[in-house]
Amino acid sequence: MMRSVAAQARRAVSLTGAMTIAAALLLPAGAHAQTQNGLSNLFGGIFSGANPAPSQAAAGPGGAPTGALPWSGEDGASGHPLMTAAAIREAAGNFSNCVAGMWPDAARRGVTQENFQHFTAGLSPDLRIMDLMDSQPEFTKSIWDYLDILVNDNRLAKGREILAKYKAQFDATEKATGVDRFIIASIWGIESNYSTQMGDRSVLQSTATLACIGRRQAYFKDEFLSALEILNRGDLKPEQMRGSWAGAFGPTQFMPTAFKRFAVDGDGDGRRDVVDNPTDLIASTANNLKKDGWQAGQTWGFEVVVPQGFNYMLADRAKAMPIAQWEKLGLKRPNNQPFPHPSEKAYLLAPAGAQGPGFLMLQNYRVIMKYNPAEAYALAIGHFADRLRGGQPFVQPWPRQERELSRTERLELQQLLAQRGFYKGTPDGQFGGQTREALRNFQASIGVPADGFASSDVLDRLRGR
Repeated sequence: MMRSVAAQARRAVSLTGAMTIAAALLLPAGAHAQTQNGLSNLFGGIFSGANPAPSQAAAGPGGAPTGALPWSGEDGASGHPLMTAAAIREAAGNFSNCVAGMWPDAARRGVTQENFQHFTAGLSPDLRIMDLMDSQPEFTKSIWDYLDILVNDNRLAKGREILAKYKAQFDATEKATGVDRFIIASIWGIESNYSTQMGDRSVLQSTATLACIGRRQAYFKDEFLSALEILNRGDLKPEQMRGSWAGAFGPTQFMPTAFKRFAVDGDGDGRRDVVDNPTDLIASTANNLKKDGWQAGQTWGFEVVVPQGFNYMLADRAKAMPIAQWEKLGLKRPNNQPFPHPSEKAYLLAPAGAQGPGFLMLQNYRVIMKYNPAEAYALAIGHFADRLRGGQPFVQPWPRQERELSRTERLELQQLLAQRGFYKGTPDGQFGGQTREALRNFQASIGVPADGFASSDVLDRLRGR
């Protein structure tokens, strides 16, 4: 799956109506441009500047949700030449010709001319998507607020009902793939709140709009053509393919290209229905994780206590080492339980810096990140799965007294780091690996824990206060 725009895609849906998150420092470098199945678009706001999709609503003419906001008519915040208001209007005026021009490509994929004409008849661009694609929220939420929203008693209760209701399907899938049922149930719950918040936009209209208008046309052309293939084959009907503004659909938010790669016919009825058929949904989501490298019988990671004076420069995805080595450095589990496999390699994640809990992340955590490349998302999935199987909340407290920086403050922080020679990129208010590294180096230079956590205190120090 493509993992950057799609991560936006899924992001725009999974937490429909929730909030954008501020675990910006948790986004791995380079993850902004990819997209995968299409998971939680709410994360788009956190890491890529996408807004959450509106709550479910009836569809109006052309597939746009009833009551949806119109396009602002303004230039996109990205500054991309194809996102200017003039370029958007010009491309929208050529929309019908653009769609018709994709017929030869569709034909090469086996789409019949009759079906191409049937499924594209009456398509019109949904220009509101241009605003959603380029939005840059000023305020974000902390990772602890994010986890509070996703991992809550109501969602856990519903997840346990789902696990009981579809026990036979989970049993069969777990036996066939080795993928943990609780992880599958966790993805289902976090992506769509168990099929209650799947998005309300026509996938065909959304992907056609993005294939013809805006800054990601090549990527979304593949998604649009893949959507046509799905409909042509008869796996799904157009009314089933409704989802996020970027084309993610179904309870576990598949992008059309991801559907092609991972969807399976779990019950042998000849269709791969990941929307309304729980057997296909569970089997397809498991197949996705298995093909991405899921290790059967293994967990995703462990909460750990990080000792005082620890060198947080070691908290890096690229610095994995055997758990036994981490133990020698003083890391231990909060309850002093032993690690089951000390020889396993793990890396240290400190999402709230030295003030919050640490986590040793294993191979399966990396697999979850292939589903959606945001560390905050993967942490939520793993923790929610543990709670579903009867585990306890995280033991160590989060630094809830800290506030998240606004986008204006994040931009200022990058600018100040650049002025001091620590940051080499272009300040944009979005934090990735480069910002984290620059922040760590600045912290080390002033003798404070180099944890890369962008607190208001660090910003004040950069300002010279």
